[in-house]
Amino acid sequence: MKFLKTIRFDPSDENVFEHAAEPDEWAISGAFEFADLEQGDVTGKTKQAFANGFLSAESFGRSTFASVAELEDDDLEAVERSLAQYFVEHYGAPDEDTACPAAREETQFVIDLCKDSLINTVFTVQRRFSDDGQIKEEFRTIRAPDARPLHTRIWNVVADDE
Repeated sequence: MKFLKTIRFDPSDENVFEHAAEPDEWAISGAFEFADLEQGDVTGKTKQAFANGFLSAESFGRSTFASVAELEDDDLEAVERSLAQYFVEHYGAPDEDTACPAAREETQFVIDLCKDSLINTVFTVQRRFSDDGQIKEEFRTIRAPDARPLHTRIWNVVADDE
């Protein structure tokens, strides 16, 4: 199956987010972290995380960009366990078993988001508050031409005529 992984094109994430994700960490939307905030509460680095940040399901740092990668069943289980533990430690879930359905909902959202995308497709997210105070997300993609890594030919090898 397909899932998002954090990527970095430059070091700017380290400057704009309170805690930046490392490259190659499994990522989710992470909009739930802003559910209790109101528009006036979203300032500074929190505003940047709200507006443009994916949440790493490993370090729980933020990333501006994420790309589609293949995810094995064991990795999915690890992501869900990590999220469930995060919900217990940071959001008051009574235990991991109780938090698992919410963790599965977060991972299933990403799986559905990525299912029709090619490997290496780059995603960005833009979040805003709607007029009624709800969080609205819009995902954009920079589509890879195919699933292989891209390479540019910089020269041709031509046989000498002797």
